[in-house]
Amino acid sequence: MRVEFTKMHGVGNDFVVFDAPVPDALLSPQRLRALADRRTGIGFDQALLLEPPRAADSAAFYRIFNADGDEVEQCGNGARCIASLLQRRGHSRDARVTLESPAGLIHAQLARDGEVAVDLGVPDFDPRSLPFEAAAEADSYALELPGEGLEIGAVSIGNPHAVLTVASVESAPVARLGPLIEGHARFPRRVNVGFLEILSRSHVRLRVFERGAGETRSCGTGACAAVAVARRRGLLEASVRVQVRGGALQVNWAGVGEHIWLAGPAEISFQGHVEV
Repeated sequence: MRVEFTKMHGVGNDFVVFDAPVPDALLSPQRLRALADRRTGIGFDQALLLEPPRAADSAAFYRIFNADGDEVEQCGNGARCIASLLQRRGHSRDARVTLESPAGLIHAQLARDGEVAVDLGVPDFDPRSLPFEAAAEADSYALELPGEGLEIGAVSIGNPHAVLTVASVESAPVARLGPLIEGHARFPRRVNVGFLEILSRSHVRLRVFERGAGETRSCGTGACAAVAVARRRGLLEASVRVQVRGGALQVNWAGVGEHIWLAGPAEISFQGHVEV
């Protein structure tokens, strides 16, 4: 069976988008891992499956699968790409699109210059929301790794994030610490790991080791998590430019209890098909 797809990216965080229905075999972890391979497959950080809306006022329901084949809860840049794709298909109203995800409703705003902003809800600092094993909610947590200890922040942006502040993202040991924190026993469902360098109160640099995908060129929920953790500590303003390896994202967050917004470009790379 031939299955059409659209390849997209948001500042280097890349996706393959399928429209339901698709054969069950396409969504098997083994098949998704093969398609995610950048030499012998399509190559992507996440696969996104668009399904018919379940609510009357939404344009689509989307599911997210990491490059390792695991299904996960949320993807900020993926949501922005889907909103852009649906706008191209004529599903937006007044440059707005409402989407449904496993983490809840997502409201998107689309600009004429190709920028897409999405409301990713209220950051949840309760350790149980990630989940993360901790005695109580705190701004920082001590995390023990083999031979060393670290201080991290932890927050859910619909999916779990640990944030580590570093002096320089260029010299940060992402390849070494990323897998150790991602699979730490205190994160029973694993975790995305952000390495945050604060340049000013409105400008940061970030690298993210994503759960099930490794280091990516950008991570939308990771950008929101990093800003939320640092702003809660009083280190950042409400509007922050997040420099990632694939470009730049904008995160706006008024503070605890408020919705967090992620903005940036979303682009189509190409369209194609796979045989299943």
